[in-house]
Amino acid sequence: MKSTGSMKLMAGLVVASVALTGCVESGRTSSSSGGGTECPWEADDSIDAKARIAYQKIPNGDLVVKDLGILEACMPNADITWSNFASGGDVVQGFGSDSVDLGLMGSSPATIALSKPLEMAISVVWIHDVIGEAESLVVTDDSIKDVNGLVGKTIAVPFSSTAHFSLLQALEDAGVDSRNDVKLINLEPEKMPSAWQGDQIDAAWVWDPVLSELKKEGTVILSAADTAEAGKPTYDLGAASNSFMEANPEFMVQWAKAQDHAVNVIADDPATAAESVAVEVGISPEEAEQLFEGFTYLTATEQASADFLGGKMAQDLLSTAKFLVAQGGIESVSPADAYSAGVDAAPAEQAAE
Repeated sequence: MKSTGSMKLMAGLVVASVALTGCVESGRTSSSSGGGTECPWEADDSIDAKARIAYQKIPNGDLVVKDLGILEACMPNADITWSNFASGGDVVQGFGSDSVDLGLMGSSPATIALSKPLEMAISVVWIHDVIGEAESLVVTDDSIKDVNGLVGKTIAVPFSSTAHFSLLQALEDAGVDSRNDVKLINLEPEKMPSAWQGDQIDAAWVWDPVLSELKKEGTVILSAADTAEAGKPTYDLGAASNSFMEANPEFMVQWAKAQDHAVNVIADDPATAAESVAVEVGISPEEAEQLFEGFTYLTATEQASADFLGGKMAQDLLSTAKFLVAQGGIESVSPADAYSAGVDAAPAEQAAE
């Protein structure tokens, strides 16, 4: 139960607040944004595309690409704008309002975007990470040991996110009715700590860095690794509008190469990658490096295989759609070929080459 641990949580939030203003123990206080960064391969100054990229503060290669300014270094004449979004649902809205060309969203928001009634003209082109313990269900009362102990409780989760999908799956597997047995409230991650502190919620399914703050006082009882083992994996995906890809194929190749490079930096030089994540998220490099453990990162070669973008991803999206229909999350499942058409392995294949 909550007790003097509240003081620890408040202290952690103060530290996080200071870090977000720029006090990061990494030797620099802001994103490099290409300043001093050299392209890891021969830069292409013929590309002059205008790209509006939606990113989220999730510890994966996308933050490394942004922080180091790899795209800017490899395409010096491109006009690239990065905009931060709180959740995948917000990124879907960005695509819907034609204010985003490329963006990071979870597999659940991607499924919603490809399903009726939206059926957006976008394609999944990259897997930023396979989500594991980095998204978890944390409870305020340590006497709650499993999902069944949440009956009658209030649970916060960002709706239409991978966390929402995992939570619904966990409730269903436990025989808990998500409509009648618990109270689910739609809450963005940055608003959860105050709701937690104010005793307005009993649990939250969320990702880092908020997850780490809540774990200082709460107890994790389930994670996305558990729901993946139960047959419902979740991912953070890179999506792009079809019109942008058709107009800018060279940009997409450079983008995928940059993402693949970042995955290899995480694998081969995690301290350097952690410094980028620390600057972007507002935590220490040591904390950032620990966050990598909650995800699986795939190279371009792995992503292009039949296990992922080259085949199984479309099946996973279709399965997600069927589950969301049963839960009332979407109107109906689109034809199977809509999900196949909504996955494009070409950028990963080209980056692998």
